Amino acid sequence: MFFSIIIPLYNRPQEIKELLETLTLQTYKQFEVLVIEDGSVDDAADIVKSFADKLDVKYFAKQNEGQGFTRNFGFERAKGDYFVVFDSDCLIPEDYLQIVNDSLAKNYLDAYGGPDDSHPSFTPIQKAISYAMTSPFTTGGTRGSKKAIGQFHPRSFNMGISRQVWEKAGGFIITRLGEDIEYSIRIHSLGFKIGLIPEAKVYHKRRTNFVKFYKQLHFFGRARINVYKFFPKGLKLVHFFPAAFTLFVIFTVISNIFLWPIAQLCNFTAAVYVLLIFFHAWSKNKSAKIAFLSIIASFTLLIAYGLGFMQDFGKRVILKIS
Repeated sequence: MFFSIIIPLYNRPQEIKELLETLTLQTYKQFEVLVIEDGSVDDAADIVKSFADKLDVKYFAKQNEGQGFTRNFGFERAKGDYFVVFDSDCLIPEDYLQIVNDSLAKNYLDAYGGPDDSHPSFTPIQKAISYAMTSPFTTGGTRGSKKAIGQFHPRSFNMGISRQVWEKAGGFIITRLGEDIEYSIRIHSLGFKIGLIPEAKVYHKRRTNFVKFYKQLHFFGRARINVYKFFPKGLKLVHFFPAAFTLFVIFTVISNIFLWPIAQLCNFTAAVYVLLIFFHAWSKNKSAKIAFLSIIASFTLLIAYGLGFMQDFGKRVILKIS
């Protein structure tokens, strides 16, 4: 099978260099790489061209449209039987394509997704953020766990679609704010076979500090409501958990000031939750420091997502403001 790897890029030349370096190490060689610069000011043209003798790589530059439509630009120019999409802040294990090729040969999928993990080179904060994004105590394992809650939807940091999916479903119809979730649900709705390839993991850097992480997750919370506008049935009870958690945190703070008897129960519940995260994160990373940072990352994730979700739920669902 011949793969077309499609990578949208926006002002991240150093990241694409590191990603391309990992692709030069792939044990499976039947692939091309398409890097699409989405209106960047700080472009990576020279960096990408420096890999021309190591990879079958093509570089394109276009006006800024967002990651969804930029991936469509790549789909339209891809030659492969199968399209693989990565975010530019990923590192790819050397056996990734071999794993995907072998898996599709045994159990063919029209579209697949894989999990993400933290690389040993990541900072403690990046490892804590990676934990928060994949923990059963925060996201329910929806981003690539075998024990994920609900229907599995591939995400754009690590997903693949067959050429047949592209020809029938087309590409992304929204470019930001939950575009990959909408696309995954639409592929499901057309009857294609979709699944998780659990061994096809990538190392996802995500954000480097909690402020940037907060902004990203606030955006994700809003994105869930954007997807709801296309697929109302796609909004499940689990998606309200971050909002409920955020309200619980606010109520706990207020009760500690005005309602001390109730506050004791809230404090106990919060303490149990914190300890669950701490010891689970410690068991995963073998580091008390990362476990402590994972508490901060988990609270940041839930509160940021919850506030973004409530903001657009109130505006777009209750008040009907588009």
